[in-house]
Amino acid sequence: MTDDAETAERPGTAWNVLVYRVPSEPTRLRATVWRRLKALGAIYLQNSVAALPDDVASERALRKLRHEILELGGTAALLRSEVLAGDAGIVSAFQDARTDEYEEIIDRCQGFLRELEKEYTESHFSYAELEENEVDYTKLVNWLEKVQTRDRFGAPKRAEAEEAVASCATALEEYAARVYAEEPEGH
Repeated sequence: MTDDAETAERPGTAWNVLVYRVPSEPTRLRATVWRRLKALGAIYLQNSVAALPDDVASERALRKLRHEILELGGTAALLRSEVLAGDAGIVSAFQDARTDEYEEIIDRCQGFLRELEKEYTESHFSYAELEENEVDYTKLVNWLEKVQTRDRFGAPKRAEAEEAVASCATALEEYAARVYAEEPEGH
């Protein structure tokens, strides 16, 4: 099936598209805009043209970013668009971005599990170590939730990332039980 035939059968996904230009100096302005767009989960269609699936939250976030760009001395237009041709490619790019994020979460989970294993190897069973690991686990959970929120099309690595975070929860509970067993009462 060609892309045109696909589009004829179903309407394209609606997108919020931010087209912007920021002053070339200082370069931190461009980096600031890029970081904000990345944090939102936007994909670049080309230089200075970023897109998010259309919903109230993405529109609000992009309106705010547009306002910030204008305050930085740049120009920006926010458009709502439906893809007439090429929708599959844009959705695929969006999926690829989410898959990359899920893979990064999976990698961090593996690092978390290695860190817990190191605690066992070095017999570090203290409340301070447990608290530090709980903080790291909470960061993983929050990160997963953010990516899940932007994962509008069900990226392939989602289930694997969810399982990886669940494995971290189980391992942390086992480590906590060991800390409670090892740590003398009253400390």
